[in-house]
Formats: sequence, structure tokens, C-alpha cells
Amino acid sequence: MTDRTGPSGAKGPDELRRQIEQTRSQLGETVEELAEKMDVKGRARARAADLKDKASAMTVQLRSSAAHAGHAVQDRATQTGHKVHDRATQAGHQVHDRATQTGHKVHDRATQAGHQVHDRALTAGHAAQDRATRTGHTLQDRAEHDVPWPAGPVVRAAVRHPGPALAIGAALAFVVVVGWRYPKR
Repeated sequence: MTDRTGPSGAKGPDELRRQIEQTRSQLGETVEELAEKMDVKGRARARAADLKDKASAMTVQLRSSAAHAGHAVQDRATQTGHKVHDRATQAGHQVHDRATQTGHKVHDRATQAGHQVHDRALTAGHAAQDRATRTGHTLQDRAEHDVPWPAGPVVRAAVRHPGPALAIGAALAFVVVVGWRYPKR
């Protein structure tokens, strides 16, 4: 290292000591920087930890998305089943009302037809609801079991214990954001 002030030299022993201390300090900083750059193993560990944190966060997010999708499909199927049921009931009542006007024989047939329509609509609604439930379970099962290692055990733990998993995920997200926002210098 060279003195950047020029070749003026030291003016006395105190000045010479100060320059030596300054040179030592600069040399120490340079050695620390070189040591940090040479620590490939440490940097690789830090990178692996970052990737693991990102995979964990992504796993929790995928599980949550799959669960939300399953619930949305199930809710829609339930709503559709109720609408079909209501329409079938309304149609049955209309048929029933018309049959009452034309006589008992027609009335009995209309009631029977109304019940058949009602039963079919109810069966169709239940079938749609069952398919939606199975789809939701399949999505959740895939989120739990089709996730590759090392994220697989994390996802299974998150499924068994969603509360702590969400808290850990939030803490990891906070650490990542803080690390990104305020990098170590």
C-alpha cells in the first residue's frame, strides 16, 4: 500500500506511528475482504440456505393455493347443486299446481314427475359436490406428496401443522425482505 498524501514523509515519531497504524488498518481490511471472497464454502452454504428458504416459502404458497382452489371448486359445486335443487323444486311445484287444476290422475303423475326431477337434481348436485370435494382433496394431496426433496418434508409438516408453518413462513419472508432491503456491507 502506498501513502496517498504524497512523498512528503513523516514529520516525527508520532506522525510515523499514525501512518503505521493507518497502513495496518488498511492492510487488515484488505485481508478481511480477501478472506471473505475466498470462503467459497461459506458463500455456498448461505446460497443453499437462501434457496431452501425460498423453496419452503414457495411450498407453503402452493399448498395454500391448492387448498383455496379446492374450496372454491367445492363452494361452486355446492351453489350449483342448490340452484338446481331450487329450480327443480320450483318446476315440481309448477307441475303440481297445473296438475291440481286438471285432476287427480294428472296430479299424481305430475307429483311423481316432480319428485323424479327433484331426485335427479339432488343426485346431480351431490355428484357435482362430490367431484369438487375429490378435486380439492387431489389438489391438496398433490401439494403434500408431489413436492420434491428437500421441500417435501417441509410441505408435509406444514399440512400437519398449518399454524406454525404460516408463522415460520411469515418470519422467513420477513428475514428475506430485510436481507434484501438491508444487505450486509
